[in-house]
Amino acid sequence: MAAAAADGAENGGKMILVISSDGERFELSEAAASLSKTLHHMIEDDCTANGIPLANVSANVLAKVVEYCNKHAVVSSEATETTAAAAAKASREEELRRFDAKFVDVDYNLLFDLILAANFLNVPCLLDLACQQLADSIKDMMPEQVRKLFAIENDFTPEEEAVIRRENAWTFEI
Repeated sequence: MAAAAADGAENGGKMILVISSDGERFELSEAAASLSKTLHHMIEDDCTANGIPLANVSANVLAKVVEYCNKHAVVSSEATETTAAAAAKASREEELRRFDAKFVDVDYNLLFDLILAANFLNVPCLLDLACQQLADSIKDMMPEQVRKLFAIENDFTPEEEAVIRRENAWTFEI
C-alpha cells in the first residue's frame, strides 16, 4: 500500500481513496484511478472527499485492481515523455506485457472476481485482459470441464447428448 501511494505521489497526481466492501482503504493516484471510467466520473464530479466506497469489490480483489491501475498509469505516464527513445518505449511495453501475463496468472475464483470488478469499475483494459485469460484457459476444455468450472448443470439427457455428438462429430475432431 505504501508503495502504491509513493508511486502516485511521484507521478504528481492527487491521491484518491477507495474503500472496499469489507472496509479496507486503498490509495491510488488520480492517473491510476482514471483508468476506471467509473472512478474517473466520480473524480470529475468531485465525489472523492471522503473516499469512494466500492460495495461490490472485496479488499483482496481491489488490491489487485489498484496494483494493475498503478502499474498501467506509471507506464502510460512514462510513455508520454517526448524525450523517450523508441527502444525505451518498446522496453516499457514489453515490461507491461510481462506484468500483465503474470498479473492474470491466478486461480479461477480470483480471475472471475477480477472480471466482475473490472466490469463494475469500468476498466476496459483490465476487463479485456482478464476475459482473454479466461478464454485462453478454457478454449481446449471439454464441455463437461467448462460446465464444472462455471457450475452449469447439463440440461441434456445422455441420449440427447449422444445424438448431438453423432450429428456434430466433426466438431469434436482434433
